[in-house]
Amino acid sequence: MKSFIIGLGLTLGLSTHVHSQNTFTRADTLRGSITPERVWWDLGYYHLKVEVFPESKSIKGSNLVRYRVKSSNQILQIDLQEPLIITSVVQDGEKLNFKREGAAHFITLKKEQVPGQVEELLISYEGKPVEAVRPPWDGGITWVKDSNGKHFIASSNQGIGSSVWWPTKDHPADEVDSLMISVTVPKGLMDVSNGRLVNIEMGPTSDTFHWSVANPINDYGVNINIGDYVHFGEKFEGEKGTLDMDYFVLRENLEKAKVHFEDARKMMEAFEHWFGPYPFYEDGFKLVDAPYLGMEHQSSVTYGNGYQKGYRGRDLSGTGWGMKFDFIIIHESGHEWFANNITYSDVADMWIHESFTNYSESLFLDYHFGKEAGQEYVRGTRMNISNDIPIIGKYGVNKRGSGDMYYKGGNLLNMLREILNDDEKWRGILRGLNQEFYHQTVSTQQVESYIAQAFGMDLKPIFDQYLRDVRIPILEYYYSDDQTLNYRWINCLPHFEMPVDVSLGGEKLRLSVNTRWSQLQVKEIADVELDLDYYVGVEKMR
Repeated sequence: MKSFIIGLGLTLGLSTHVHSQNTFTRADTLRGSITPERVWWDLGYYHLKVEVFPESKSIKGSNLVRYRVKSSNQILQIDLQEPLIITSVVQDGEKLNFKREGAAHFITLKKEQVPGQVEELLISYEGKPVEAVRPPWDGGITWVKDSNGKHFIASSNQGIGSSVWWPTKDHPADEVDSLMISVTVPKGLMDVSNGRLVNIEMGPTSDTFHWSVANPINDYGVNINIGDYVHFGEKFEGEKGTLDMDYFVLRENLEKAKVHFEDARKMMEAFEHWFGPYPFYEDGFKLVDAPYLGMEHQSSVTYGNGYQKGYRGRDLSGTGWGMKFDFIIIHESGHEWFANNITYSDVADMWIHESFTNYSESLFLDYHFGKEAGQEYVRGTRMNISNDIPIIGKYGVNKRGSGDMYYKGGNLLNMLREILNDDEKWRGILRGLNQEFYHQTVSTQQVESYIAQAFGMDLKPIFDQYLRDVRIPILEYYYSDDQTLNYRWINCLPHFEMPVDVSLGGEKLRLSVNTRWSQLQVKEIADVELDLDYYVGVEKMR
């Protein structure tokens, strides 16, 4: 007979690793892989021009694509999702032919593409973009009105893809180096997009807002936000100098925003401490009212949490600590470091964005309320873990992994901190990641290797277990008659090994554990109690 004890809030996964059966289409490959028509050219610059027509829920515009030729090819892939249509493609004044296959458009180039040269395409398009039904999760354009009856419009498209509303190289591996976005809206409305406002062209019936982004930006981070906005802001004296922090809110929200957005400054203080300088000083930081919950658009973080603490007024950890901050301000801003600075090169590695940013919530609490507050919070989020499918998805087909990348991933990182047992070194690793991979797209292997090298320890068994398997390891133990503690890991991969901190009769010690039985002479026979910050179970054999 066995007794079974498991760490706080832990939901035990499957006893075997069951692979889900997925069927992927050619459309999945065209979206999710670096196709031959994508690999040969490198993005340099976009100038996206969009005119928005709220009454008909339609848009019309163009995108100037500047790129550097890496190798010879005469076919170039640009993506734009139906029902939008590309009306023309022009290079050096000549119209080009293209073939459409779903969202993928294969453009036949007339001019020889010489490696090393920089070329441009002008792509014009129009139509009614997909309307978001449940933003930001399904994505598209949201068309609503504020309480004063004025149009309130925004884009959100991480999952569905940026090509849902503008023509792009819709794959995360290649970020554009810089961007200009010019948005024309009806008189009386304002557009807020990424980067800095360069100028406003005033017209008789419409105005055009020109925004410039100086830093590399992922396509899904580009956004439009249109409404009756008013502005206030502040200066933050940070690690790289003076940072402009600007807030664009609906007129009706101005007074409460001036109080509620104090969390933004507190966020910046905490995250510069833990992660290093804000990655986009040149473009500034913005919080922008949006007609949906919120999203991590680079330097233009959108906000729709109802001006309340927690996640829509509730604590996702069940500990009380989640009501000490506005979840959307903290979480979505945390993505400026993990998602916008360090960006996955394949959506299968989305944990790089979400695990670290989920963990950032507890680090915010750690900074402002002490370490135990952060630890309690991250442990409390375990009640949201499903242990259904692996956190890492399928490569090359735009397939993300389990939603456990949030809470399970956050607990994995918290556990690594405990294993390291050196908080300053751990802080150095988090800051080092943002320095080593500054403004880069990366793979899981790069992130794992960096952390392991900084640890000075082989972490592959731990990453494999928590990112690529669904089972939660169990520390199985029993006592021999001669007061010998026998212990091993079960419910895990065959090569899994990880040290764990335990308490025996009040004595704290660290056990080195793998899947083979190990022994330890003890002073007295007592139940093994786990350090709660390890996301594992414990089981005593009788």
